[in-house]
Amino acid sequence: MQKEPMLEVTYKKLSQELEQLKTHERGIIAKVIDEARELGDLKENAEYHAAKDKQGLMEARIAELTDIVGRAQVIDPSKLAHERVSFGSTVVMTDQDTDEELKYTIVGGTESNPSKGLISFQSPVAKAILGKEDGDEVKIILPSGKRTYDIEEVLYEEIVLG
Repeated sequence: MQKEPMLEVTYKKLSQELEQLKTHERGIIAKVIDEARELGDLKENAEYHAAKDKQGLMEARIAELTDIVGRAQVIDPSKLAHERVSFGSTVVMTDQDTDEELKYTIVGGTESNPSKGLISFQSPVAKAILGKEDGDEVKIILPSGKRTYDIEEVLYEEIVLG
């Protein structure tokens, strides 16, 4: 079973959502289904079918959250050294061809938000730079082709999600 590294805030949020679904939402859906069942013919009962669909989606989300929370490995990146790129590291790198500077922070899959510079530890870029340090050169194969970057800085910055 592959561990899923994540921040404590994410772990708490997912755990609370899971608990809410299991203890509260399940009961509500079951009641709606029972009430719809009492309306008669189930073949043409839109309320019943809508409630069953919602129940199926909710059970799928419960299964997904149970899996993620069960594999969670809570990491506090502020306690790591960040001399080399690791979970929670912020990395500043420069494209050797264009001099474009990129800044990424390595996070868990559920925390990933590339438009905010938060990339999953499982992404091709993260896999290429994990373990690297200031001054290293890294070649990354992207959809746009092969790029070479210089790692300018590896540091820790507080991670702000959402």
